[in-house]
Amino acid sequence: MSEISPEQVLSQLKKNASSRVQNSLDAVFNICKEQQERGLSDFSYSTIARLGKGRGVPAAQSIRNKTGEPYRTLIASFSDSVPSQPKTNQANNKGKMYAWIDELDDPVVKLQANILYSQKKEAERMLNEVVPISQVIEVFEIFDNVDVSAASIKLTDLERNALEFLFSPEFLRRNKLELGRNGSIVSSETQKSFFPVATLDAIKKALQNL
Repeated sequence: MSEISPEQVLSQLKKNASSRVQNSLDAVFNICKEQQERGLSDFSYSTIARLGKGRGVPAAQSIRNKTGEPYRTLIASFSDSVPSQPKTNQANNKGKMYAWIDELDDPVVKLQANILYSQKKEAERMLNEVVPISQVIEVFEIFDNVDVSAASIKLTDLERNALEFLFSPEFLRRNKLELGRNGSIVSSETQKSFFPVATLDAIKKALQNL
């Protein structure tokens, strides 16, 4: 995965933001940068809000709210760049199905897509640890009768917003895409498939059930 710097993310987030949000983003960036320079990996919302109190950083609850998506995305760009996390290798081997993630031009969209991909791989790893290979075919029967919320795979606000963004008018416009047939997303210029058939159906099911 080509690295997306927090500076790039900050620049993209500030483009269409109000002056108030821009100032808050700068404040969040400065606090996260200080944490990074100290060699610390604690980028939790409560820590960033506590360190930034009186310096223009929103309260932790404000960061968690729906309107706090820009701040969560910016903070995630720092936490995702922590070198001690041994999960980058699996992102380098996405395969053809997910190679489009590394080809996204918008660094914020790329970051959000990579976060989703990492969550997907982590969920698969957890399932492999719990369910023996010989019983993989039974996983679907198990989930038919289990409360999904109890499976610890509920989407976070950041993940939910990222999924919703993938079929938003803004994302389609930026990448010259349009909705295709049978839940696909295609290039508005060539009509070639960008997301395969049933992608939108899968995303909507995830949003409804996770």
